[in-house]
Amino acid sequence: MIYNFNLGIGWASSGVEYAQSYRADILRKINKPAKFIFTDMFPRDNLIDMTRNIGFKDDEIIWLYTFFTDFVPEEVTYELKDLLASIGDDEYTLERDGKIGRIIFGGSNNFFRVYFLNETEEKVHRVEMVSRGCLIRKDYFMSKRVFAEYYAPLDGKAHLYQRRFFNRDGSVAYEEAIDDDSVMYKFPDKLICSKEELIGYMTSRLNPTADDIIIIDRATGQAQAILENAGEARVGVVIHADHFSEGSTDEDNILWNNYYEYTFSMNRHIDFYITATEDQRKLLMEQFEQYMGVTPTVYTIPVGSLTELIYPTEPRKKHSFITASRLATEKHVDWLVAAVAEARKRVPDISLDIYGKGGAEEELKKQIDKLGAEEYIRLMGQRDLTDVYKKYEGYLSASTSEGFGLTLMEAIGSGLPIIGFDVRYGNQNFIDQGLNGYKLPYLIGMERVRRQEKLVQAIVKLCTEDDIESFSNHSYEKAKQYLTEEVELKWKKLVEMK
Repeated sequence: MIYNFNLGIGWASSGVEYAQSYRADILRKINKPAKFIFTDMFPRDNLIDMTRNIGFKDDEIIWLYTFFTDFVPEEVTYELKDLLASIGDDEYTLERDGKIGRIIFGGSNNFFRVYFLNETEEKVHRVEMVSRGCLIRKDYFMSKRVFAEYYAPLDGKAHLYQRRFFNRDGSVAYEEAIDDDSVMYKFPDKLICSKEELIGYMTSRLNPTADDIIIIDRATGQAQAILENAGEARVGVVIHADHFSEGSTDEDNILWNNYYEYTFSMNRHIDFYITATEDQRKLLMEQFEQYMGVTPTVYTIPVGSLTELIYPTEPRKKHSFITASRLATEKHVDWLVAAVAEARKRVPDISLDIYGKGGAEEELKKQIDKLGAEEYIRLMGQRDLTDVYKKYEGYLSASTSEGFGLTLMEAIGSGLPIIGFDVRYGNQNFIDQGLNGYKLPYLIGMERVRRQEKLVQAIVKLCTEDDIESFSNHSYEKAKQYLTEEVELKWKKLVEMK
């Protein structure tokens, strides 16, 4: 079995989760069984809905908090009628507005606030119980009640002090006592004094053997516990981002990325590392030798793959660009908006469609409105882009750090030229200067005007001077090394290595 450890997942997941989803598909194709383990708490959404959303199979998912119960992560099937049946003979009135309902009882401000799975069905994800205006409990459901949270008023706020996790028959599997940042887990036969220790207990209960592999995708708050309980299993760490800070590194000292520092320091307990590009593999090995005097095993395996190259079935929209990412400030999508608005002065029919969701979305909308660019710069939301890239003539990226760049891979797989900054590792990996796009000079602290000018110049040049068909053909050729069968061979070699 291949166990893959992560923390969380969301509707607007990061590249780590998408990389895991690609990996799951590859491992299925080469008939290597795998489990993907999530250790975060998910109070607002049902885990299995989010994992299904990016392509995981239900039976591949392990959730830390149901692991010690007889529940497995599953879809929500508990319905309003089941909740109402549990109320008994108490009198109530029921009202609903979209995804939120209220069951109101007699007395002083006593009610249940019901959170439905969506606005049309009667499936219930969670219920908040309020007595005399104070939140006292929250129940969470899949097919039945999975866990409950207990609250007490403290300093005018609802204070979470306990969770109980249930088996399907309603019995308590274990409890979590919560005191601000301190937690304790009470099992019938033992006490566990931290979440990290709980993760270690779960790892030991997996009973890993020499035939198993443990892959750590996110190490924060769990890597030590995993390593201490990995048994004879081979342990690997995937490097999803730039692994060090260049500005704080000299000939004698290196500042590792804090997300990887612990697993680097524990290199004697790590059987292999995985980087997404060959450039990063070479650099990491050089740095291990220079600063730590060790030579680790490092594989280069792309974090994604292409099932096939996708060709347009109708002419691409002229002078149209796409970008796709989490809408987060570090992706600098606002730079692209400003550049396309400026480029429009010289390319009147230019357009940019922005795909993705995230915290920067509202600011981007305001920027587009302020520029009066609503007709040609559009926020398109989150969606499957498999057959979308082929409609456009080019891809734009303003990210200044990508460990790989799944959307860059997908873009060249649909024959798109790319314009981005000359930064590790994604753009340098996918763009051949002047052949299928442009790598623009970038330095931290670079003047906005200069940075903007470079972006605009490259966009205008691609639209007005370059042979788009030639650039597109080069992208297709470059994409062939990322076809699924090529990546399958790399994973097969790693998994079968002894």
